[in-house]
Amino acid sequence: MAYRKLPRCSRRQVVRGLIATTAFGVVTKLGTACSPSSEGGTSGGDSGAGGGGDLLVGFIYVGPKDDFGYNQAHAEGAAAMAANVPGIQIVEEASVPETTAVAETMRSMIEIDGAQVLFPTSFGYFDPYILEMAAEFPQVQFFHAGGLYQDGVHPDNVGSYFGYIDEAQYVAGVVAGHMSNAGKLGFVAAKPIPQVLRNINAFTLGAQSVKPDITTQVIFTGDWAMPVKEAEATNSMADQGIDVVTCHVDSPKVVMETAEKRGIYCTGYHANQAPLAPQGYLTGAEWDWSSIYSDLGEQFVAGKTLMAGDIPHILRGGLAGKFCKLSDYGPAVSDEAKAAAETAKEQIISGELVIYKGELKDNQGNVILPSGEEYKQDNLELEKMDYLIEGVQGSIEG
Repeated sequence: MAYRKLPRCSRRQVVRGLIATTAFGVVTKLGTACSPSSEGGTSGGDSGAGGGGDLLVGFIYVGPKDDFGYNQAHAEGAAAMAANVPGIQIVEEASVPETTAVAETMRSMIEIDGAQVLFPTSFGYFDPYILEMAAEFPQVQFFHAGGLYQDGVHPDNVGSYFGYIDEAQYVAGVVAGHMSNAGKLGFVAAKPIPQVLRNINAFTLGAQSVKPDITTQVIFTGDWAMPVKEAEATNSMADQGIDVVTCHVDSPKVVMETAEKRGIYCTGYHANQAPLAPQGYLTGAEWDWSSIYSDLGEQFVAGKTLMAGDIPHILRGGLAGKFCKLSDYGPAVSDEAKAAAETAKEQIISGELVIYKGELKDNQGNVILPSGEEYKQDNLELEKMDYLIEGVQGSIEG
């Protein structure tokens, strides 16, 4: 797959420049005076507008593509789509904030590059930016990671895809439960949105399946990329005697490296962070976007669309559907922990193990699920999660 160098200015700057000139209609794509750069840009061919009849797909990331985390996982999946699906080209832009900047980027990809499908991947892109752009460009398909599509409410050219990565977090929690001597775990989290809360709760439930009295201390940093606060939170946890930490932030790099320096164990998220903590990395909950994006790319080339109903508006899956996977076990993981984790993974894949079942209480003592009831992974109530379970120390307020 060939990568073409683009101008150093961002495509948002390009759009602003085009809007500011009366020659908008005759300016050639990316025909600016910016200096060449290898950062961000089009891949998969010579023409960003889908030359040779290729379908152009745009990917937008809130952070850098090499962040050892959320954005890297999506970028690896995008590269797999371009490499595995003939007739697909991709165009990308990284480090796009969850502001009107993403609307400018989407508009640029559509009007300048000729993108017919967009994957704006960050949570905050969905409402209002994707919804507004989808209404303006009904012929373009918009796929969002995590946003909950509502039939009859949202435009029919909008789709929602996400994985039940809390399944992998549950298994990581089983490992953490076996490896923790203190019975105290730590979780550094960005924001208390449902996807994050599911990971915190599933990780804790996995650990509690090993040690019922184990606790998880959660600290919310307030945003997806707050490296100073992430380091402070991890150090604070180590100071409190917590001996296994994990996280849900865009780049787990700081948390993993800080845990390694403090001599405590860690489990990863989004991608494989084992190189960052060669002694203390136990395992991790990883996305497996390569298979999902390649499958969607094949459907696009075949002419399938959200608008025609050929592609589901809500696409979900877990370990069984290859939406997510577990990192390889680190050198510190005991054989007992490995065996328990493998059993849990197999039971989740087979459907024998249901993560959320009663009696389940929140950490305020309220009953979430009465005894005998359960939420399977496709239950929409889980996508509205607004609580921390019993055993999680922390609050989603403020």
